[in-house]
Amino acid sequence: RRAMENEQGEEAGPPAGLGLGREGGDDDDFEYGGKKGKAGAIFVLENASLEVGKVGKTMQLLNCDDHANFLRKHRKDPADYRPDICHQALLSVLDSPLNKAGYIKAVYVKTKKNVLFEISPQVRIPRTFKRFCGLMSQLLQKLSIRSSSSPKKLLRVIKQPVTKYLPVTHCRRIGFSRSSEKMRKLGEFADSVDIKKGETCVFAVGVMSHGKIDTPWVDEMISISEYPLSAACCISKITNALEARFGIQ
Repeated sequence: RRAMENEQGEEAGPPAGLGLGREGGDDDDFEYGGKKGKAGAIFVLENASLEVGKVGKTMQLLNCDDHANFLRKHRKDPADYRPDICHQALLSVLDSPLNKAGYIKAVYVKTKKNVLFEISPQVRIPRTFKRFCGLMSQLLQKLSIRSSSSPKKLLRVIKQPVTKYLPVTHCRRIGFSRSSEKMRKLGEFADSVDIKKGETCVFAVGVMSHGKIDTPWVDEMISISEYPLSAACCISKITNALEARFGIQ
């Protein structure tokens, strides 16, 4: 696991690196995940409430607990500012045995303000919410964060749309919504993943307090429970099903 330090960077265009249906050599300065040519998963976290505001004399990541009065003063609903949901979701993705075994190829986060950034599966997200807020605030201002032990970037803001970074062949794109009429068992879905062809599954999961994700680029929208699930719970069910498929203990 790599420690992180801040470095100001420029907004990155489509990289020509490893892993995600990208062609090219090892000359990119981003720390990629996954096993090239192997089956795996990509997570796209949609509608993340990650917004920086100037509170007093400092720039801070806004949240409903610490900045309720500030948000009301600016005629915004504090209930909409829940970066903790994204934090929990990222921990669920990156701490999973699926990721530790090298099957998660990439993680993308799209904010409500339409900022898209990429997180290396190799990164260790801060455990405490306060430190997570500090990290996200720095990323949104500096545009990239490098490893302290190598020149590789671990997080970076990238240009939209997210579809330009997704594999073109042997790829299924799945969105999740409780309101979807198509109920599927994740175990059956995982069993259908074509390991021999190195199929990649892209999962779009909403990380907001309420509402529905707008992802016209997915192949299908499915529901995996008759009950509303948190983003972290939904991701855990996905990773558990794929771990069983890939034989990860």
